[in-house]
Amino acid sequence: MFHEKHSCMKQGLKAEAVFTLRYSEARYLHVLAQLDEKDLWWRPYEAANAAGNIVLHACGNMRQWLIAGLGGGQDTRDREGEFAARSGHDAASLSRLLQETVNEAVSVIEGMEKDDWLETRHVQNWPVTGLGAMMHGVAHFEGHAQEVIYIARLRLGEAYRFKDVY
Repeated sequence: MFHEKHSCMKQGLKAEAVFTLRYSEARYLHVLAQLDEKDLWWRPYEAANAAGNIVLHACGNMRQWLIAGLGGGQDTRDREGEFAARSGHDAASLSRLLQETVNEAVSVIEGMEKDDWLETRHVQNWPVTGLGAMMHGVAHFEGHAQEVIYIARLRLGEAYRFKDVY
């Protein structure tokens, strides 16, 4: 009985993490489809982040915490570069990057085995369990989706089109 409940919980946890990543991905993509390059890199003041920066940052963080940290891939993140960018990506290239990153993260999560969840690994020099890395990566990605929506609403005003909630 315990094994059945443990297996069910593990599968439920994976399913919820994947659902949250896919739901957030759809929100990012909905916003990116509305922004031209000028809007994508607009910032309300110089020290603020543009929507493009947030997408780069969300993908970088997901690669670091989920793909490298959780999945054991190589960590090649350039966090400073995520925030320093002022152009160089249009909405289509950011959408592709986002989709590729989410697909890789989903693959890592779905491939997790029972013992992987409690195994300690180091992400950003912090000791964290596999479960902790997954929770951080998913929550971080989801949180920044709302930030990108807010930036787009500031920039587009009444022209912003809301996404139906599913």
